[in-house]
Amino acid sequence: MIGFGRKIRHLQRYRDIVKAFARNGFGFIVRDLGLADVISRADWSEKHDARSRSIGERLRMFLEELGPTFVKIGQIASTRPDLLPASIIGELVHLQDRVVPFPFEQARDVIEEQFGEPLGKLFPEFDETPMAAASIGQVHLARLHTGEAVAVKIQRPDIRAIVETDLEIMENLASLAERRLDWAARIRLRDIVYELAESLRAELDFTIEGRNAERIGKQSASDPEVRIPKIYWDYTNRHVLTMEYLDGVKLTDANRLDELGFDRKKIAERIVGIVFRQIFDNGFFHADPHPGNIIALSDGTIGLIDFGMVGRLSPTMKYHFGSLVIALRRNNVDGIVRAIDAMGVIPEGIDMRALRADLNKLRDKYYDVPLSRIRLGEAVNDLFAVAYEHKIDIPPDLTMLGKALLTLEGVVTSLDPAFSIVDVAEPFGRKLLVERLDPRHLTEALWQKALEYADLAKEMPAMLRELSGLLKQGRLRIDIALPELDAFVKKIVRTSNRLSFSIVLLAFSIVMAGLIIGSSIGRQATPLWNFPVIEIGFAIAAVMLLWLLYSIFRSGRF
Repeated sequence: MIGFGRKIRHLQRYRDIVKAFARNGFGFIVRDLGLADVISRADWSEKHDARSRSIGERLRMFLEELGPTFVKIGQIASTRPDLLPASIIGELVHLQDRVVPFPFEQARDVIEEQFGEPLGKLFPEFDETPMAAASIGQVHLARLHTGEAVAVKIQRPDIRAIVETDLEIMENLASLAERRLDWAARIRLRDIVYELAESLRAELDFTIEGRNAERIGKQSASDPEVRIPKIYWDYTNRHVLTMEYLDGVKLTDANRLDELGFDRKKIAERIVGIVFRQIFDNGFFHADPHPGNIIALSDGTIGLIDFGMVGRLSPTMKYHFGSLVIALRRNNVDGIVRAIDAMGVIPEGIDMRALRADLNKLRDKYYDVPLSRIRLGEAVNDLFAVAYEHKIDIPPDLTMLGKALLTLEGVVTSLDPAFSIVDVAEPFGRKLLVERLDPRHLTEALWQKALEYADLAKEMPAMLRELSGLLKQGRLRIDIALPELDAFVKKIVRTSNRLSFSIVLLAFSIVMAGLIIGSSIGRQATPLWNFPVIEIGFAIAAVMLLWLLYSIFRSGRF
């Protein structure tokens, strides 16, 4: 059976997961993990079209079949092209929450339990029919005693227990896979599952989403084109989120936009400008700007909702991203490599020739292509795909940026197919370049370096004393790892071994020749010649020769 000790209480859920593997064409994983006896032979039947589908399609179907936890994990994984190949990412972005709303009575019970007050005392008006429902929670329209219309997001009563059970099982299966499958151990599957699980657990805490919304609201306070809903903290906690209700049209309702006379091109321009200002001016941005999270308001402004997924770019990361953009624009492969190295971690032993070859192919794809035909999100994700192939670690915040850009391009393309996001991005790219060359920026960078060197200078006497102590005690050890030097040393050792071999052969020949000549010209009988000297000498010399040859060959440096 499974062998998970006390986890046996989740046996039925294990069976559901194993059955879903088998039904979607992943039966080989079940066999490799030794879980074939968990389900009956009848449950091994595949969906009739499973084999004809790609791995990405089958994985998406597998996740959707298993429900909310797996769907959310898949959606989070779709933002990580550093973990998964582009073909699978392309399928995971289409994952949908297919859930029915939970009853109003349960929603009321959650609110009253969390705040210790009757629903009517908290909200004088509360619409029993939810506005939207998803795997983690659903949203109801309500009104406060002060008259403000609010949207109340309520967590599903049983979702936390369901998620924790599923995550526990996923972590157990990942551990089992690492023990049994080489590829799982090689990619550190447990670490990947743990990282995705932590992201999902964070989404279960609605206070985090509230803080994200409040932070973006403060940084966007001077932007007249965007509205961020206000968070009402007296009615918000880990299980309930109460925010200002934005009355407008979601971009998912394209027909309604046309009926009300909204200018699609203008909406596209404003959305791109808003998100780019968040990214490049503030470094804290809405990382999931899909049509359901964007609202066109009657006054022409754009409302953003659902801040469960946000991205962050430190000043250093923005600087390196600017370097990458400039290198891409100049078709500078060496610059691209330097930017990737600065943003990620290029592993030791990487084939730099192969990396440059792949980057050259990527450069050729976009070389001399008009800006109107370039999709910035696609270009960034193509770059991440190259990094994935060469096992280069790209920081999650940067992959979140690539995901946001790709989603953003999908939104604006649906509004206006002729719209070019690069046309709007170009001024921001120029701004990055100007900021890099700004004397104030350079002065600040030099000042920071001066402070670092000053700290180093203060620590230098103590470091020198420590070094002197190690030298006196004879404990100083220096490791030098220079490939060229190592090759040179190996060549010298090989040459000296061959020279030793030649000398021994020569000495052996001289000794034997001397013994033979001496025996042939010696006429007087002596006690020495009563012994088989030649034979004994030959045996001793042969043993010495064989021992030397064995030592040399064992070193591998002959």
